[in-house]
Amino acid sequence: MSRWSVIGDGVTGLCVATLLAERGHTVEVITSPQHAAASHLAGGMLAPWCEGESAPAEVVELGQRSAPWWSARVKGVAHQGTLVVAPPRDAPELTRFSRMTHAHQWVEPDSLEPALEGRFARGLFFAGEAHLDPRSALLQLRAALQLGGVPFHQDKPGGTVIDCRGIHAAPDQPALRAVRGEMLILQSHDVAFSRPIRLLHPRFPCYLVPRAEGRFMLGATMVESHDSSPVSARAMMELLSAAYAIHPALAEARVLESGSGLRPAWRNNVPAIHHRNGVWSVNGMYRHGFLLAPVMAEKLMQQLMQENLI
Repeated sequence: MSRWSVIGDGVTGLCVATLLAERGHTVEVITSPQHAAASHLAGGMLAPWCEGESAPAEVVELGQRSAPWWSARVKGVAHQGTLVVAPPRDAPELTRFSRMTHAHQWVEPDSLEPALEGRFARGLFFAGEAHLDPRSALLQLRAALQLGGVPFHQDKPGGTVIDCRGIHAAPDQPALRAVRGEMLILQSHDVAFSRPIRLLHPRFPCYLVPRAEGRFMLGATMVESHDSSPVSARAMMELLSAAYAIHPALAEARVLESGSGLRPAWRNNVPAIHHRNGVWSVNGMYRHGFLLAPVMAEKLMQQLMQENLI
């Protein structure tokens, strides 16, 4: 069997290492405490049809494979769909979103989420979508790999390298660009939702993803920037304003955490596999890490098989 060194323990690296280990290959994961993975700050939405509003058709098609992949390997994947809403003044945004996407139905939002009673006249429900807690999913993949004997360390790689470093690979892959994302973790026991809620706005759309113990991940921003500094005051105010627009009870939520991360992207915002000078790389997940990392890992396995490497 082959020996592989996966560099990076974010979602892409762990998905690649998982598939190699499942096939019986010798795998090690090279980590770096200086390079935090952007996937730690992800929303965890497995929402291929919603992404069709702005993503290429390839992303929508490939992303439909992600929920079954995750469900087969980790606990906690919630198949509750996605609810998309808009304030009355932004009703045209909801109509536009419906035209740009498919696999949805018009609904009265409070028929799915009673807490939204009286707040939104109508919404779009994408019943086939799912979500998970990214941090829990990463921990579960890592634990399964370690249980199977896969070492995690910071030493030099001892096998054929698969580079999954995300934006930290930019010095070696200058075509990568950074897309900054900002998020908050809120906690409220005054309101509960069972599925992600996307709030449409012509300038500042956002999403609210429920997690355990009354926690919610609130995110939105996508800024073309290599700035990895803490969340800006403007972004925090707009995120909190969006949360209030979803439900006023969230004004009393506790802000447990704020964070910003740099997502790696190619020019077309579609991930790709490269092979150069004996090194493989899987990169460019953009905002679709948990949606597309499993699929890209599967595509890498197919390519390695074609090359008779596994």
